[in-house]
Amino acid sequence: MIRGVLRLHRTALIVWTVFVLGSVAWLVWLTEVTADDVQAALDACRDTPAGYCGFWPSRDYSGPMGWTSTFMYYGFWAVAAWSAGALIGRELESGTARLAWTQDVSPMRWLAAKLTVPALALIAGGALFVPVFRWAWSAHRDLMGDNWGFADVFAARGPLVVAYGLCALAVGALTALVVRRSLPATAIAVAAVIVLNRYVEKYRPEYWPTVDGDGRELPATVWQLGDGTYHPQSHFWPLHLVETGIVLAVAALATFAAFLLLRHRTHPARTPRQESLA
Repeated sequence: MIRGVLRLHRTALIVWTVFVLGSVAWLVWLTEVTADDVQAALDACRDTPAGYCGFWPSRDYSGPMGWTSTFMYYGFWAVAAWSAGALIGRELESGTARLAWTQDVSPMRWLAAKLTVPALALIAGGALFVPVFRWAWSAHRDLMGDNWGFADVFAARGPLVVAYGLCALAVGALTALVVRRSLPATAIAVAAVIVLNRYVEKYRPEYWPTVDGDGRELPATVWQLGDGTYHPQSHFWPLHLVETGIVLAVAALATFAAFLLLRHRTHPARTPRQESLA
């Protein structure tokens, strides 16, 4: 089954691999090449009579860095669509899944293999991307704003970005098993993970107690929330790990529900005698 999933979905796995490797290579280029060019432009500008460059030169570095994290973060939309439409929904709709279940492959084993391969690919991609992004984000802080609270940067600096991918995978599979038609399942799965993401993001500042500024002037590195309250940078990991736990819990529930639903639908019906014996 593992080999079958790899063969059937090799195009998607190749696209994912190219995307991750391309993102990593781009981050290295930004950090090792673009940053030096931007810094040289800023130094040259400071030598002019005006002596002020504004923020435009640094955007050549901070802008692409931010977009890289954005594409990786919101990639869970694509994961949900692929999981619901191609990974599970298409085989249920075409009858390929039932054919596999008659070839000494149980429904539970079929679903386990379907989810294991992409889950490992998501984890491996995140294990490569996250450390590189953390290194790139921290390498030239003077060229970037103090934006650690931004949604995409917040997720890309830790395992949260992987958690959202795994959650999208599980929700897509569950949706496909419920709907059993690829296109409607795709639309519903994407909508579901977007709603979940927006809801979880909305309450992100509340996942850890805030600090009261007491009317003091706050440094630029804090995540200010208004009314004198804020999160210092030291709150990043508590906030990040709490949200990661929430998203992984949803992923686990969706996975459990998917297996439970599949078992219920494929379990042989009992005969009247079996019902009486039970």
